[in-house]
Amino acid sequence: MSALFLFIFAGIAEIGGGYLIWLWLREGKPVYWGLGGGLALALYGVIATFQSFPSFGRVYAAYGGVFIILSVLWGWGVDKKAPDLYDWIGAGICLIGVSIMLFAPRQ
Repeated sequence: MSALFLFIFAGIAEIGGGYLIWLWLREGKPVYWGLGGGLALALYGVIATFQSFPSFGRVYAAYGGVFIILSVLWGWGVDKKAPDLYDWIGAGICLIGVSIMLFAPRQ
């Protein structure tokens, strides 16, 4: 459960940070929006180190799948762009892949 919380927290920091920078550079928001975005992105880099999984590569690969799902949800909730059937299918496939990567029995 803590792994899921950390993935979600990291995703919000990364997507939110990127979104703040997007708003600053693409939509003319004040520079402090971009600075806040940069801070959030740095925080994202730290959050992932709290995962208890022993492999950096596996954690980041699994996080990539979570990131895709969170990005679809962010687009729906913040940008008001409703995901279509293929977005949901793709997100579901990512979730299955993440589950296999993280929880498969290994020796």
